[in-house]
Amino acid sequence: MTDQFATAYRTRAAGSLRAADAGNPVTVAGWVHRRRDLGGIVFLDLRDREGIVQVSFDPAWTPADALAEARRLGPEDVVQVEGTIFPRIHGQHNDALATGEVEVRGTALRVLTRAEPLPIQVDYAADEELPAEELRLRYRYLDLRRPALQRNLVIRHEAALATRAYLSGQGFLEIETPLLTKPTPEGARDFLVPSRVHPGEFYALPQSPQIYKQLLMVSGYDRYFQIAKCLRDEDLRADRQPEFTQIDAEMAFVDEEDVFRVGEGLMAAVFAAVAGVELETPFPRMTYAEAMRRYGTDKPDLRIPLEIVDVTEVLRGADFRIFQATEGTPQRIRGLRIPGGARLSRKELDELQEVARRGGAAGALWVKRGDDGLSGQFAKALDEGRANAFYEASGVEAGDLFVAVVGHFRGEGEAAGPELDGALDELRRHLGRKLGLLDESRHAWLWVTEFPVFDWDAEHGRLVYAHNPFSMPADDAVQAIVAATADGTPSGDAARELYRMGLRSRAYDAVYNGNELASGSVRIHVPEVQQAVFTAMGIGPDEAQAKFGFLLEAYRFGAPPHAGFAFGFDRLVMLLAGAQSLRDVVAFPKTTSARAAFENAPTAIADEQLAEVHVRVREPAAG
Repeated sequence: MTDQFATAYRTRAAGSLRAADAGNPVTVAGWVHRRRDLGGIVFLDLRDREGIVQVSFDPAWTPADALAEARRLGPEDVVQVEGTIFPRIHGQHNDALATGEVEVRGTALRVLTRAEPLPIQVDYAADEELPAEELRLRYRYLDLRRPALQRNLVIRHEAALATRAYLSGQGFLEIETPLLTKPTPEGARDFLVPSRVHPGEFYALPQSPQIYKQLLMVSGYDRYFQIAKCLRDEDLRADRQPEFTQIDAEMAFVDEEDVFRVGEGLMAAVFAAVAGVELETPFPRMTYAEAMRRYGTDKPDLRIPLEIVDVTEVLRGADFRIFQATEGTPQRIRGLRIPGGARLSRKELDELQEVARRGGAAGALWVKRGDDGLSGQFAKALDEGRANAFYEASGVEAGDLFVAVVGHFRGEGEAAGPELDGALDELRRHLGRKLGLLDESRHAWLWVTEFPVFDWDAEHGRLVYAHNPFSMPADDAVQAIVAATADGTPSGDAARELYRMGLRSRAYDAVYNGNELASGSVRIHVPEVQQAVFTAMGIGPDEAQAKFGFLLEAYRFGAPPHAGFAFGFDRLVMLLAGAQSLRDVVAFPKTTSARAAFENAPTAIADEQLAEVHVRVREPAAG
């Protein structure tokens, strides 16, 4: 009676024992999860990676020396137990455990190692508050013993297996790409590695395998994938890691539809294997412009049945100063009709101001519709005729709430202030959850397509890429960009006009329940088009050659049309596991200050070691 976990120390994994095993002898090994001494009999909950099983030591079947040793055991001692598997007494089954119908009656006990008093617990009740995350990260090797975290990492493994199986079955080759690379501008700062053998020169750690996977398409490998480690020296956020993992894939001789088909098939395979969920395919499609207009974000949560309504033309002429100030400007009045929202208390309505501010607005305006008409912040500004026009435009019915913000929105002319699409997105998510409008049972996938080619960097007065600099512009956009760059980098006004044109690219994102889970595009594979895009952003031929010369050179020797995607693997696993943080699905994450708390990294390096790589550390500037 052996299994895959059988070793010199055990014949079975403790968590694998079931009712069908009753009557068989067994040797198990693991950690003491919990001990209960009832005087005559001692119970242990013995834990290994597969789960927990109850072990009973009783004078009726346990030698006195083993029983005495069992009484001395402490939490997290590592032990080996010999015994026999027995059914638990009727009425004493533990339905919370997979092993809950059986126990091991211990006849021999060997302590393999003793655990000192623990700085943090491993065993927690379901409603018990965990220690501060900083402390748990300091003792990560103990926190990782928690069954909840072990479950998360099992899910991560299963998702990786499903990914490899599906993509391999679709003809993809798993190919590793370098970790020591050439610094390239990809939107974030590079982590730099000094070279010992090339004084004064540096490698960069890869922000993504982007250029390498494109080169593999030029090299004729047709379909590549990799579960790739990526590193970006970005400004810190609560749930951002400096190193992360993505499912990276690229295909030759394809267009968007080919990519969508593979991406949908991959997610369907992963969700079926890991969560037992059958996803509906194909996923819906929506252009970037439509997503921003209807939801205020390029990653809308389609489980919330609320859409943005533009009521500018109806309300602009009302006797309300904020509305009248939009006359003759690109500013708009946009909001959300919230079915049943009139029941919100004044305190809950006041909370909406802070929610709107999180999205960049100065605040929010609201009105309720009751049986007797409107009440709220701008209700008195609407006469009967304008109120009726507002009802028709907004769809507001008795019992509903309407929440609006006023200002500039993306795609509505020159923005003289912050764009407020994000404020409506924040309000939509907040109210959808608060009023129970979000359908938790849905798996709402969406492809958002046709992202802009360029964004405008107002601080530096120049174009920057909106998605990535290697995304193929749409056909009409290619013509406009090539024409605008025929004589070199366009001037400030000419560059701004390119932005105003709203040029579309062939870039796309996959969105799941309001989370961006994948990003990709049809790539530029024509060197002249790639250089035109670089030139529009102020990267001339010499600079482009210095930074991307190897890619542009490769294109000159026959590059196939190609496209790909990268799914965020950490976030995918987090959502599959129902975890609250990316750090809960990564074995050894960094803290919010980008430190490895348990090993105290980063750390200072001795002068002798720095000298070997030709680096000298300066004292940081005061202040």
